[in-house]
Amino acid sequence: MRFMLMLKGDPPPGAMPPPDLVQAMHEYDVELEKAGVLLAAEGLYDSSQGARVIYAKGARTVVDGPFTEAKELIAGFYLIDVKSPEEAIEWARRCPVDRAIPPGADWEAVVEVRRVADPADIPTINEEQAAQAEKFRMGR
Repeated sequence: MRFMLMLKGDPPPGAMPPPDLVQAMHEYDVELEKAGVLLAAEGLYDSSQGARVIYAKGARTVVDGPFTEAKELIAGFYLIDVKSPEEAIEWARRCPVDRAIPPGADWEAVVEVRRVADPADIPTINEEQAAQAEKFRMGR
């Protein structure tokens, strides 16, 4: 089963993570890799460098960042392949996101765990769509 671990938050514009956080996340990456569960991992720039395309009332509107609700934003993600939801949650518990919180700050660190849908899980998908989705997933 594939799961996405979404690291919630939005760093201040232009801020880079402190060295101890970078080291802790690197060590976590290595743990995931050694366990054979890591499929992908990426950090994201702050929302000031992003945009949203909103579709409402028959129109598409582009809204440039930054966005205000930091706890609703994704700062990075891990894509893992594990045997159960419990294993995915255990890996999320081990993620060192707490290192992103400055001492004394009134912030929270959140790792959201979501199962990735496989084409086979969608009853309305046809064989051609399933094959195309698998081809895309495999990077071809």
